[in-house]
Amino acid sequence: MPSSDNSQISALLSKAGIDPNTADAVMEIDGVMQWWRRRAMKRELGTRALVDLKAGIDLAQFDVLSAIAGDRTDAGGADEVMVSSVAERLNIDPSRASRLVSEMVERGFARRAVSQADARRTIIELTARGAALVEAVRAYKLLIMGEFLSGWDKAELAVFVPMLQRFGNWIDGAGASTEKHAAEIEALAARLAAAKGGELP
Repeated sequence: MPSSDNSQISALLSKAGIDPNTADAVMEIDGVMQWWRRRAMKRELGTRALVDLKAGIDLAQFDVLSAIAGDRTDAGGADEVMVSSVAERLNIDPSRASRLVSEMVERGFARRAVSQADARRTIIELTARGAALVEAVRAYKLLIMGEFLSGWDKAELAVFVPMLQRFGNWIDGAGASTEKHAAEIEALAARLAAAKGGELP
């Protein structure tokens, strides 16, 4: 980001009552998050895991297996999974989810079964092979992360983990922040509107 933009943003944050040290930290964190997001979108570690484990499937297919397995942090992860569940968890079209699920069934990573709650309903389950692959990829990622973090001392980990958890929940309070800074946000919207059709001076 150009320094002039940083100066304008610093001034905005200062006017909003955010002290300079916090403002500097916010801009630094934003830069790191943008870099991290670009790396995450490439799914480099997931791709490496599938290649090194000789899984024989791609990331899109693996995502289906993960969706069937359920997110460990998802309270509904243990519920019966249908194609519609996979579509919802992956935020994809139901027809694409159906196609991907069928591929995983044909490859022996998943199977269709009858719901215990409603015999008219078809559910999707991982086979032993599919479950083993999901667990292997997770273990692979934890090995790589564990190797990296093994260079940190106990004091660093004791500070980092709870702080990361705390930071991970910051968006939950974003609604209150937008209300508190309504005037600043309105000014930003006005500036954006003024930029239509040309550059601001």
